[in-house]
Amino acid sequence: MRAAGFGLAVLSVINMLSYLDRYIVAGLAESLKHSELNLSDAQLGSLMSGFLVIYTLAAPVFGALGDRRSRPRLIAFAVACWSVATSLSGFAGGYLSLLAARASVGVGEAAYVTIAPSLLSDYFPLRQRGRVMAIFFCATPVGSALGYVVGGLIDKHYGWRSAFFVAGIPGLVLAALCLWLRDPPRGANDTGGAAAVRKPSASSTIVKDTWAAYIRLLHNKPYVLTVLAYAGYTFALGGLAFWMPSFLERVRGISRSEATVSFGTLVVVTGFIGTFAGGWLGDYFTKYSRQAYLWLSAIATLIAAPCVWMALTTASHTLYLTWMVAAQLCMFLSTGPINAAIINLVSPTERATAIALSVFAIHVLGDVPSPFIIGALSDHISLAQAVKIVPIAVVIGGCVWVWAARAQAQAQAVAG
Repeated sequence: MRAAGFGLAVLSVINMLSYLDRYIVAGLAESLKHSELNLSDAQLGSLMSGFLVIYTLAAPVFGALGDRRSRPRLIAFAVACWSVATSLSGFAGGYLSLLAARASVGVGEAAYVTIAPSLLSDYFPLRQRGRVMAIFFCATPVGSALGYVVGGLIDKHYGWRSAFFVAGIPGLVLAALCLWLRDPPRGANDTGGAAAVRKPSASSTIVKDTWAAYIRLLHNKPYVLTVLAYAGYTFALGGLAFWMPSFLERVRGISRSEATVSFGTLVVVTGFIGTFAGGWLGDYFTKYSRQAYLWLSAIATLIAAPCVWMALTTASHTLYLTWMVAAQLCMFLSTGPINAAIINLVSPTERATAIALSVFAIHVLGDVPSPFIIGALSDHISLAQAVKIVPIAVVIGGCVWVWAARAQAQAQAVAG
């Protein structure tokens, strides 16, 4: 248990750093726009989209490796890779060099996000996974908020280039810590004990087995629906995360530093409370329903949709804060349960592959296009109008999770 606790602590801190590195660009967006780089809104949006394109393409590769190779070593490589790439962003001399550096961050983060949840699932039993995933993913809003806060504060005092250096260097220390993590047998904490791990003798066999695993996952209806709904959810969160500081400055008239810090604070508070509460609620309700993780995610997301709409359309700053707090709390309730659901819907020996496929899908359909689409709409109409596509994506995500919960119930009834 001490080894499991140490692993959870290290992986959660690294997850926080990964989101800091990911969202620091959002905290620097207005400075980058008015810097010597002279970026347009579409180009700013494409920095996140470029990162996510590489992230999604690399995820299936590391998913296959994560089900077959040493997970701590792969994670150490991942952390070192994105930390170096983040630091290199501070040397960018133009749009293309900055885009290349940001896209390179995606390689390391793809390796990490596909492998870390698989490793955690083998540290803890099934009945605790909602809470474990909640603790792990509590680092997401904290890291995202730190991206805004660190980016905004370092930018204000030392410039945007220094912000990238401050964000990137600490990851090299954490990469070394990963080599101390234990790598238990796959499925060690599932019913029936450790599952057999396939050890392919040739790379062609790895490719063949990986394609077979992906085909099996695509025939898993509850898994597919869960991931599709997650894509709608990710589209909404990705759009909000990237554009809200700019929205507050342009539409609400808030100063640049105040916009980044205030939205970052809101995200970290609501994200931490919502994510932590969602994990505990999910585990509690599994006593009464085997589909509790999906039902909780669906209901919370559907409640969030009108709150997002009101926050983006009200003219009152006080009402904006009220509605946005409610929206973010409901959205973050889903984080722990939905990742626990994805892990529990698949075989222990295919979890990294399943996470990789979900990462690919939620970003290709979710927050790869959303920052760019909102930025392009903003260039043609206005940012105030462009962000109104976000609550539509929230509704779609909630409705498909209802469908996924029913599909899981039907599949479990057939299986007995």
